[in-house]
Amino acid sequence: MSGVVIIGAGHGGSQLAISLRDEGYDGAITLIDAEGELPYHKPPLSKTFLKQSDARPMPLRPASAYDDREIERIAGRASHVDIVGRKVALESGQRLSYEHMVLATGSRNRSFAAWPKASNVFSLRSLADAYALRAAMMETRRVVIVGGGFIGLELAASLRSTGRDVVVLEAADRVLKRVAAAEISAAVEAVLEEMNVEILSNTQIINVDCREGRVIGIETNRGRVTSDLVVVGIGADAEVRLAHSPSLATDNGILVDPALRTTSPGVWAIGDVANVMSRENGTRLRIESVQNATDQARHVARCIATSRVEPYQSIPWFWSDIGPAKLQIAGLSSGSTERIVRDEPGRLAVYHLRGADLVAVETINNPAEHVLARRLLAASAKPTAEQIRQGPQVLRMLIDI
Repeated sequence: MSGVVIIGAGHGGSQLAISLRDEGYDGAITLIDAEGELPYHKPPLSKTFLKQSDARPMPLRPASAYDDREIERIAGRASHVDIVGRKVALESGQRLSYEHMVLATGSRNRSFAAWPKASNVFSLRSLADAYALRAAMMETRRVVIVGGGFIGLELAASLRSTGRDVVVLEAADRVLKRVAAAEISAAVEAVLEEMNVEILSNTQIINVDCREGRVIGIETNRGRVTSDLVVVGIGADAEVRLAHSPSLATDNGILVDPALRTTSPGVWAIGDVANVMSRENGTRLRIESVQNATDQARHVARCIATSRVEPYQSIPWFWSDIGPAKLQIAGLSSGSTERIVRDEPGRLAVYHLRGADLVAVETINNPAEHVLARRLLAASAKPTAEQIRQGPQVLRMLIDI
C-alpha cells in the first residue's frame, strides 16, 4: 500500500482524511487511530459529557463518511516510523508504506514529576480520561483543580454546576495569564467566583499528602487544601515520540516550514504537534486548538491533492466556554505594545496592537465582535485606538468598502 498515511485521528487527522478526498485525491488514505474510537469532538468532554451521566461522545462525522470516501481506518498505535524506507510500523506488527505521511499526533498532558500515584488524581485529554473522571465524580463532594488554564477553568465551571465544591490552584498571579489579557482574566474570575468557585492564585504546591493510595490534602504556600478528587491541568507537551529520526527536527514539537512540511521529504505535521513560524510575529510556536488543527488539515490536503505547495496563512482563533462566559480569541497577542479595552454591560472586548498593526482581539460574550475581529485581521486592517473605542459600527467601515 502507498498513498497517504495519517497518524492520529483527532480533529486534524480526521479532517485531513476527508479533505483529501474532497480536494480530489484518488490515492490510498489510511487513518491510524490510537484510541480506536470513531473520531469525536473533544471540547464537550470538559462540559456536557461530565455534567450528564448518560452523555455519549459526539462523532465528528458518521462512519459512512469515511467508508463512502474509501478511507481505511485502523484502530491501533504506530510504534515506529522508517523515514528512509517510507514505512510506518504498528504495534500489531503491521507495516504500511506511504508516499506522504502526516503526523497529527497531538499533545499529551503535562504532569508533576514528583506527583504520587493516586487513585483519585485525574487529567483530561481523551474519551477514556473523561469516562474515568465522570465515574469518579459520582461519590465526590470536593474537587481540587491544579491549573487555571482553559481546561482547568472549564472543568471548574462544569463540576461546580453539578453541585461539587471546587477549588482552583493557580501558580501565577491570575488565571489564563499565558493566553489572555488581565481584563479577560478578571472577568472570568468574577464569573467563577459568582458560581462560588474558589480561586487561589499565587499558589505553589509544597507537598502532597497521599494516604492509602489517595490524595487527601495538598500543602501550599497559602495553607492546606483538602480534596476528595484532584484534576491536574497544567499544560501539554507535543506528542513527538514517533519523531525520533535524525531527519525529523524537533523543538517544542515537530519543526515545519511555512507550508507545514517537516525536514524530511514527504512528511508533514499538523495541529498541536506542529511548531510553525508565525506570520504574525515571526516566532515559532505551537497552537493547541481545534480550529488550528482543522485549518491546517485542510491546507495540507490541498497541497497534497493539487501538488501545489503554498504557505499556510490562516488567522488562528480559539474559544472556551467557562460556565456562562464564552471566551473567544482571534489572532496572537504576544509582542503587542498596546491594548484597548471596550467594556460594556454583559460583554467585553480587548484589542491588541503592535505599533499600528492589529494583532489580536479577545472577547467575552461578544460573538459578533469576534467575527468582526477575524475579518479585520484577515484584511490586515489598521484601526486606530480612537476607531476601536468608537466600536464595531466604525470598525466595519474599514473592511466594508
